[in-house]
Order: sequence, then C-alpha cells, then structure tokens
Amino acid sequence: YLDLFMRVKVLRTIIILGPFHITMGISDNDVQKQLRHMMAFIEQEANEKAEEIDAKAEEEFNIEKGRLVQQQRTKIMEFYEKKEKQVELQRKIQSSNSLNQSRLLCLKAREDHIRNVLDEGRANLSKISADTARYPAILKGLIMQGLLQLLEKEVHLRCRQKDQSLVEQLLPECLDALEKQWGNKSNVVIDKTNYLAEESAGGVEMSAKGGKIKVSSTLESRLDLIAGQIVPQIRTALFGPNPNRKFFD
Repeated sequence: YLDLFMRVKVLRTIIILGPFHITMGISDNDVQKQLRHMMAFIEQEANEKAEEIDAKAEEEFNIEKGRLVQQQRTKIMEFYEKKEKQVELQRKIQSSNSLNQSRLLCLKAREDHIRNVLDEGRANLSKISADTARYPAILKGLIMQGLLQLLEKEVHLRCRQKDQSLVEQLLPECLDALEKQWGNKSNVVIDKTNYLAEESAGGVEMSAKGGKIKVSSTLESRLDLIAGQIVPQIRTALFGPNPNRKFFD
C-alpha cells in the first residue's frame, strides 16, 4: 500500500513539474534534486501514516488485551471464590457432623449410665424380698393394689413358689379390706402350677376374665413404672440441670 502510494505521488509530481522543466529549462540535476526532495517528503508522510496506524493498532491491541485479561481474571476470581465457598460449606458440614456425633456419643453415654443405675436398682430388688421384716407389708400392699385395679369377683393369682405360704397368709386380710372398700367379695385362686420365675424380685401377677384382664403387681413392674417418672430427676441428679431446657411442667 505504501509503495503504491509513493508511486502515485511521484508520478503526480513528475506530471506537475514536467512542463516547468520544459518551459523553464531546468537542468536534470535540479529535477533529480526536486524529485528526491519530493520522494523524501512522501516517504516521511508514509512513515508518519504507518506510525499512526501502528499506534492505533497498538492502542486497540492493548485495550482488547486488557479486556480479555480482566475477563479471565474475573472468571478466575469467581472460580476460586466458588471453590472457597464450597470448601467453607464442606468444613461447616464436617464440623456439624462431628459435633452431632459427639453429642450422640455423649447422650448414649448418659443413657447407658442411667440404664446402669436402673439395672443396679433392679438387681437390688431381691434385697427387698429377702428382708423378712419389710417384705410382708410390701407384698400385702402389692396384692391390695392388684385387687383394687381389677375389682373382679374371680381372680387368678401367680406368685413365686417360695412366696406361696406368705401370700396365703396375707390374702384373707387383703380380701376383707377389699370387701370393705368395694362392697363385694372376691374369690382369689392361687396358681400352684405356673409360678413366677424364681429370679423374680417378688410380688404377684393377677388376671381375670380368663386372662383377658391382667395386672402386674411385681416389684419389677413397680420399678419400671416409677423409673419412667423419675428418670428426669435421675438425669438431673447425675448430670446437672439441662441448660437448654426452658420448661419443666
């Protein structure tokens, strides 16, 4: 493009200066000098034009490069910001899982300890039946509670084999007390073929209506009943009050 431009300029100059050379009798040296001067001028203009084009191209290149660099930088920052959020989220999830596992282990250890306390209490029940001074009154109370729960005229009673004589001794008093409170008489038959297990802590089991109605009035059943009520107190006594609990009623 520059070569063609220079050629056109030179030709135009020669055409313009040609008549002066003919009419004014300019020497060849002068003509050549003028031509060189014009060619230098044209070359200078071409160089300036080329520099202007290069400068503009460089400016556009820098602008486009800056845009692309900023675009990629933004993408990279967004990518690593997303990665950081994912890592932070994963860390929080792991921390929450670890905390929950620790809480579950702590709760399990507490429940195991409470269960051990109850098991120890259940194991000590046998000491109650072994106390000949206290056990008759306790057994009488268990029989009375069972009869008052049933309030049936025909009652089937099971006890431990070693408690049979004591039950037979206490039963008349219990039936008299029941008649006074209920107003009706009850006939209690002791099952002498199917006793309670010997490892039982003591007490009686009663049934009526052919076994359709059953009442367990053993020491184990009484412990299970009271355990469901006093477990919160046991937990507080062992581990202190729960700071997260707001209501106690």
